Amino acid sequence: MQVYEYIRSEARAGRKLLAVLLDPEKECDLMHVAKLTVSADVKIVLVGGSGYKKPVDEYVVRLRTCFEQAGGGKGNPYIVLFPGDVSQVSRHADALLFLSLLSSRDAELLIGQHVRAAEKVKESGIETIAMGYILVDGGRVSTVERVTGSRALRDTREITATAMAGEMSGKRLIYLEAGSGAEKPVQSDIIKTVRCCTSVPLIVGGGIKTVGQMNEAFSAGADMVVIGNHFEEMPEDIVKFAREANKL
Repeated sequence: MQVYEYIRSEARAGRKLLAVLLDPEKECDLMHVAKLTVSADVKIVLVGGSGYKKPVDEYVVRLRTCFEQAGGGKGNPYIVLFPGDVSQVSRHADALLFLSLLSSRDAELLIGQHVRAAEKVKESGIETIAMGYILVDGGRVSTVERVTGSRALRDTREITATAMAGEMSGKRLIYLEAGSGAEKPVQSDIIKTVRCCTSVPLIVGGGIKTVGQMNEAFSAGADMVVIGNHFEEMPEDIVKFAREANKL
């Protein structure tokens, strides 16, 4: 099953997904993380970083090898590219989130980088998933804001209209992002409103540090929650969070 079909089928069935985000720029014990991820039955691992500007081929190959060694080649997670730059395309991944930063009004972030990456993505043969990426105020300036020079949205009505416009323009996923290291995650009322006004799978990430915060996002309507920073600091929590997500 392709990655998008898996995400959509899980969302339609009401099953919640936890995704682990790995930043190639940050040091971690990949084998340890792989063992925890496989044992926790996490099915989606995102690879990427907004400040990382180098190819990820070698990293993806190493990660896949770790998964195969950790799980014996059975039930390994999908490796999905979450690119912050046109260089982050690898044919060794399972899919690529072809994201547009919808909260920006900069044509470079809406379509410019996509044009430059199009030939490389096409040649790779990788599954490509069109995604609307929306920065939501998380209480502090995020890495994405610093790198892109775009602003995070605060108004629920504007955030919701942006998500609706994304779906209407053909985005197959909507991602509400409070930003790396956010002081607070995306508020429940924002998630609820966006969920009520859109029908594509809804992803929420940024600032989630506790199981309670994850469950709040799920209860508000998120189909998938992405956690990166917290798992970088406490990788053993992957098992605890996944266990809770699998109960829902």
